[in-house]
Amino acid sequence: MKEDLGSGDLTTRLTVPQGKQARGAFINKQTLVVAGLPVAAEVFRVLEPSIGWEPLVEEGAEVGPDTRLAVASGTAAALLAGERVALNFLQRLCGIATLTRRLKTELAGLNVELLDTRKTTPGLRAVEKYAVRVGGGRNHRLRLDDGILIKNNHLRLAGGIRPAVESARRQRPPGMLVEVEVSNVAELEEAIGAGADVALLDNMTPDEVRECVVRTAGRRRLEVSGGISAANIRAYGETGVDYISVGALTHSAPAADIHFLIEPL
Repeated sequence: MKEDLGSGDLTTRLTVPQGKQARGAFINKQTLVVAGLPVAAEVFRVLEPSIGWEPLVEEGAEVGPDTRLAVASGTAAALLAGERVALNFLQRLCGIATLTRRLKTELAGLNVELLDTRKTTPGLRAVEKYAVRVGGGRNHRLRLDDGILIKNNHLRLAGGIRPAVESARRQRPPGMLVEVEVSNVAELEEAIGAGADVALLDNMTPDEVRECVVRTAGRRRLEVSGGISAANIRAYGETGVDYISVGALTHSAPAADIHFLIEPL
């Protein structure tokens, strides 16, 4: 709100009578999965604690075009001042939840979990990962301190897979799994030999992933990442991996098309 308001809503102050009461409805223009209504409500409460707020659909519901999602009522000044910020959150989070649900649907009937990544908008990770959960996905790491994921740059600096994995295993917090990125079958076997709990199969084709699944034979959990989209996620899911992580859930989800219509009271 500080970013958007500056010293105040100049246009509203100059054109709308002070104290004017109004009601505004959030209406979507497309099919979407609803996520972020509590965040939008909080935007208006920051401006006017007594604001009226009525959600008309549940979080996680899939709705068709022209659905009234929620109604806010209070002073016109508060509604106009909060409109853009509330829409920014709602459009962003509904977009993430909608894309997540779409990819989750592609995996229907398969025993594989859909994960997000840390490729989030700076400052908005908590709500963007919330939207992934609403859409049916699962969160990977929230921060660097809640998981061990040894990636290619770590490997270059640590001297390879075995020294990196063995060092992490010796020093890891109790109960925390060690995951390491691999790019081929040979690296996978090295990771298993070093004691990694999870292998991240990076930028492999479905056929290459399937070979890794066969080679692993259930000895370790496998995650696949890199270049996953709605067009190919089913093929990756059918390989038998445990997890599929998709950065696009948060870094490339299209914003949902929603508008906010205000009427005087």
